[in-house]
Amino acid sequence: MGEKPKVSGYPAHWEADVVLRDGAAAHLRPVGPEDAERLQRMHAAQSESSIYLRYFTYKSTLTEKELRRFTNVDHVDRVSMVVLLDDEIIGVGGFDTIDDTAEAEVSFNISDRHQGRGLGSVLLEHLAAAGRERGIERFSAEVLPENRKMLTVFSEAGYEVQRKYEDGVVLLEFPIDPTDKSRAVMEAREHRAEARSVGELLAPEHVAVIGASREYGSVGYHLLQNIIEGRFTGGVHSVNPDAFEIGGARAFSSLAHIKQDIDLAVVAVPAEQLLQVVADCGRHGVKGMLVVTSTGTDEQREVVRLARRWGMRVIGPASAGLINTAPGSSLNASLSPTMPVPGGVGLFSQSASMGISLYAQAHRRELGLSAVISAGNRADLSGNDAMQYFEDDDATRAVGIYLESFGNPRKFSRIARRLSLTKPVVVATSDLMGHRLPPGHEVRLSRAPLSAVDAMLTNSGVIQVGNHDSLMDVLEVLATQPLPAGNTLGILSNSLSMSRLLADAGEANGLKPTTVVGNLDLDQTRSRAEENLTRALRELFEDDDVDSVAVCLQPTITGEHHDHSRAISMTARQYTKPMVMSLIGTLDSSIPLNYIGNAGPVIETSALQQGVPIFSSPARSISALSKITRYQTWRAQGVGETFVPEGLEGTKTARAADSLLSGWLEAVEGAALRRLTQEETQQLLAHYGLNVLPSLSFETPDAAAAAADRLGYPVAVKSTNDYLRHRLDLGGVQLSIDSENMLRQVVSDMRRKLAKYGSPGLEVQSMAPTGQGCIVRAIEDPMIGPVLSFGMSGDAVDLLDDWAHAVPPLTDQDLSRLVGTPKAAKKLYGHQGVPAVDFDALGDTIQRVAMLKDNHPQVANIQLSPLLASPEGVSILHASVDIANPEQRTDSARRAISRY
Repeated sequence: MGEKPKVSGYPAHWEADVVLRDGAAAHLRPVGPEDAERLQRMHAAQSESSIYLRYFTYKSTLTEKELRRFTNVDHVDRVSMVVLLDDEIIGVGGFDTIDDTAEAEVSFNISDRHQGRGLGSVLLEHLAAAGRERGIERFSAEVLPENRKMLTVFSEAGYEVQRKYEDGVVLLEFPIDPTDKSRAVMEAREHRAEARSVGELLAPEHVAVIGASREYGSVGYHLLQNIIEGRFTGGVHSVNPDAFEIGGARAFSSLAHIKQDIDLAVVAVPAEQLLQVVADCGRHGVKGMLVVTSTGTDEQREVVRLARRWGMRVIGPASAGLINTAPGSSLNASLSPTMPVPGGVGLFSQSASMGISLYAQAHRRELGLSAVISAGNRADLSGNDAMQYFEDDDATRAVGIYLESFGNPRKFSRIARRLSLTKPVVVATSDLMGHRLPPGHEVRLSRAPLSAVDAMLTNSGVIQVGNHDSLMDVLEVLATQPLPAGNTLGILSNSLSMSRLLADAGEANGLKPTTVVGNLDLDQTRSRAEENLTRALRELFEDDDVDSVAVCLQPTITGEHHDHSRAISMTARQYTKPMVMSLIGTLDSSIPLNYIGNAGPVIETSALQQGVPIFSSPARSISALSKITRYQTWRAQGVGETFVPEGLEGTKTARAADSLLSGWLEAVEGAALRRLTQEETQQLLAHYGLNVLPSLSFETPDAAAAAADRLGYPVAVKSTNDYLRHRLDLGGVQLSIDSENMLRQVVSDMRRKLAKYGSPGLEVQSMAPTGQGCIVRAIEDPMIGPVLSFGMSGDAVDLLDDWAHAVPPLTDQDLSRLVGTPKAAKKLYGHQGVPAVDFDALGDTIQRVAMLKDNHPQVANIQLSPLLASPEGVSILHASVDIANPEQRTDSARRAISRY
């Protein structure tokens, strides 16, 4: 067994809030001595059968000695975790290390009342993560054959479980390092649980409006009225201690007087009453809360803490509401006085203002919606939860998200990538999202480059837009049109200049105009004009060289703008190609722009909405269409395949490197950085198959000559200054030195030239094959986690910021995009007669750096600069590594939702 990690104290970072199989929340944490009475109460409520299955014998109570053993653990060799609901233990699991080995025996005990909620699998995931942290490699367990539920927990966890039967007991053993299957199982369980938690809020059977009011203009009045007038199919209950009747129905002074079980509490009370209301909801078994009330950050932390104590999920605070247009629910628990047109677009936003803005745009455009979620300050329920729900919702064809902050970016990326493979996801962000904190939001901020978030979203496959207008433009097309099969474009207009403008806009946005018709004749009677229009449309739709159609119409010679949207819509519905339309020259203010013409509701679940997307300019219509075309290209290509470079299979490398890093960090306090020496750097990199070309520093010409003899001629002499070491033009490096005499002369010349830069140190290095200079950099970002960057050495990155970014883990396609994105990367592909580099070797090297950074948050910064890429392979000329005590990453190999 390897050396155990040096730890001390209570492992607070193991605490987590989790979503159970039924969508309820619970709190998981390491056990403590104060849990003895709780554990005894749980034991007393267990059946004789459950006690026998756990202890292999029956015991009516646990002895004082047993309670001390179960609740007094060192969190190293003996680890135990409990799951709590309403401050009572509903599940407990732990492991005991077997002697001085890397194996531990694991066991669980789940409350009879809470069987079937997925507690065993949640505990196993968290115990395995803790075990890996403590140097454990394998779990073993002894289970009675009749304990089928526990055997199922182990067999369905995704680990490679070995079992044998001995002395009437099933003996299980399995390695606890994550596998592709165990990760897939965890993500599938996480998905089902979080989707259900949102689904329970969107489709309640009984809703209580706490703070309902008879006063017109108050929030409580309009929330209640909107639910009732939206024809909610379930029961609606008003709660107001000062009213006997509201809206013609009985009002209740408190939840205690309502006989039905409340699924959703809509809360609109003064901020000072909010905590009391949350506690009351919890005590009366409310499943979830929609909090419209605004409150401070300290108070909202307490709101979420209290809610999770009783297993409730929270939307808000400061939410604009919740809408579900499904006929079986018809829920309008929002401040909107009207229900939207039923359709296939799911909307998620954060701040109430943005939620209102998006809903208003959807209303004006007649865009059909399946559900609307305004998370407000997103203290609990987030965009990640919403995507989990929309993925399973048959009524949702496309998802629109406006993000103002990230809580767990890597989880967002992971879910968005999976969702985008089946449904388009359109994401709008501000330019500084992740670098500036919106009011009421409590999340980490990023120190990564601004373009790193954009790169993460791009690799996730989402359709990224810059504002909410563009968000609604793209959704308007997705709601009504099929996806294009390719990038060819057919153009139709009654103006030659507008048809040319459409063609130019298409080319500028990556589309390929193949058929351009600019002489459409509409200056006739309306019926004849529509005949010409529909005939020309059919010809374009039936053209095999056309994947999408763009139409631009201007007024007739009389200045009239006839509404042809019905004829266009009915024609387009007969084909499987998308189209967009724009109107120009419209003087009549009654004619709407940027809307769905001939709009109608979705009749069949998951069908396209009736109508044609109409825009105020040709450029706007082409911009939306081109974004969707690029998305469809990404989806057709797939996300690529993950690959592990040779020698990095399994976890042996990561464990060995962790041992090194732990030793080097022993003397590092707080958030201080420690720069590794060149020897330490090479030792760490060597574990990942990354070898830096040898170099030796020197002080005197004689020492330089001795170093060159040791390395062998030819050699290079370089400055040790990070900026100068690869600057030939500044005299920071001299190459191809093939004799001692030449070496001594070079050393003398360089010392003279570099004196004006502060006389930096010099070193001798073996010569590498000529190649293109690249930089690979990876940092640990507090918000995102590992961020990988790639660029071409020199002015491209130093002056022009010509970087590409990615967030590990990376597939082969991620690597291909990363290497090809910088503008200067053209030099790698064979430029001006220079042969192309060995991309397999370059990709292998970058993947090794990505895996090193992904595996080790202790590595605060790593940079390979320069890295020479050539047709013969890759040479690393210099590497630097900074390490630090890491923060807990927001995404990990265990299920958890954001902490309050």
